[in-house]
Amino acid sequence: MRREDYEFSISRPEVIVKEIDGVKCEPFEHLVIDVPEDLSGTVIERLGKRKAEMKSMLPMGSGFQRIEFEIPARALIGFRGQFLTDTKGEGIMNHSFLEFRPYSGGVESRSYGALISMTDGETLAFSLFGIQDRGVLFIGVQTKVYEGMIIGEHSRSNDLVVNPIKGKAQSNVRSSGADEAIKLIPPRDMSLERALEWIEDDEIVEITPQTVRIRKRELDSSMRRRYAKQKKNAEA
Repeated sequence: MRREDYEFSISRPEVIVKEIDGVKCEPFEHLVIDVPEDLSGTVIERLGKRKAEMKSMLPMGSGFQRIEFEIPARALIGFRGQFLTDTKGEGIMNHSFLEFRPYSGGVESRSYGALISMTDGETLAFSLFGIQDRGVLFIGVQTKVYEGMIIGEHSRSNDLVVNPIKGKAQSNVRSSGADEAIKLIPPRDMSLERALEWIEDDEIVEITPQTVRIRKRELDSSMRRRYAKQKKNAEA
């Protein structure tokens, strides 16, 4: 579809939920992980927060362990990227469908928030240099952005609205050449598969023939705060 110049948006993947004998059920997966022994604790902790149940742990030699889990299929959405980071690229994971079981409740998903553009325009090195200390950027210099577009991952759990197009104020004291010392960390390459793993329920992936962008469903920041407050009151 992209090759034919179509543009479309995709929301976060969802699993198929069934009602069996009047009980809400969801698919479970059999997960097998090969991981270095010194990193197994981190992986077990991560999966425990995602409602995974460890079934076995066996040494494989050469400093690796094989760990088997039973886990809700929806808990694996977005886990692969975190797994590769935690295991420094050395971990191997495989999973297959196990069976439908009663719904297991809420699971932990992404632990970091988003860096969200507050305005429309083209990104500048001066602004990105200040923003990169707040997290990991998904875009580089001279990239067109708009209000509500996600430009990076926040280093904390909350979302942060930033201005990526703000230039450096000039005066007769500071010259424009002072920006030559700015060094930007290369942005994280967000492929379509990686973007779909990363997003939450209130975010969508925009796909065009040229780019893959991530944005909030609601672009206006004041409306996002209002919806978040209404949701919080409803849950209370």
